[in-house]
Amino acid sequence: MTEISRVTRSKDEAKANYDKISRWYDFIEGVWEKKATEAGLAKLAVKEGERVFEIGFGTGHSLVALAKSVGASGKVCGIDISSRMFDITSARVRAGGLKARVELMLGDAVELPYENDFFDGVFMSFSLELFDIPEIPMVLGECKRVLKKGGRICIISLSKAGGPCLMRELYEWGHKRFPRFLDCRPIFVREALKGVGFQCCDINTPTVLRMPVEIVLAINPD
Repeated sequence: MTEISRVTRSKDEAKANYDKISRWYDFIEGVWEKKATEAGLAKLAVKEGERVFEIGFGTGHSLVALAKSVGASGKVCGIDISSRMFDITSARVRAGGLKARVELMLGDAVELPYENDFFDGVFMSFSLELFDIPEIPMVLGECKRVLKKGGRICIISLSKAGGPCLMRELYEWGHKRFPRFLDCRPIFVREALKGVGFQCCDINTPTVLRMPVEIVLAINPD
């Protein structure tokens, strides 16, 4: 299997970068991510009364959609490393009248402050590929721990799977040359999920900016 690239920027550098671009994030990246994110939300199919967790909520669009789906009897929790993203999402949640059903926190998803078997669903859109190689199984292991038996996880990510792709190669070249700014990179999503014991049950592979993307729904069998 072709190796995936390392993430060489520090967490402090990541936080500073996302704080800096938070005001313009929806224009810089949000537009091209939107269609794939909406497809992932539909695949996760959150129901009223469920508890759902989002890793890397960014400017909060998908988190608000999740909060609307769980209804007044449900709960949505989210974690992000950027304090300015946190502020933007907090304001969006308040504006939508959803504060009572949302819990946000600043932090790193390699260790989650929740008990075992707590959530019905986990959502990650263009976030898993921001973690370095050793951290990916740590993050997914934490997701598996906090998910109930039969709980669902949906991950959307730039994908390393498939045949040669010139645009992906150019992007990875940019990631290696400018790791502080192009800090995400293509990864093997379904293999990463299977590696920690998830059962992948629904996979789509659209393209975004002529690069392959995996939208994977998996189940926690434990």
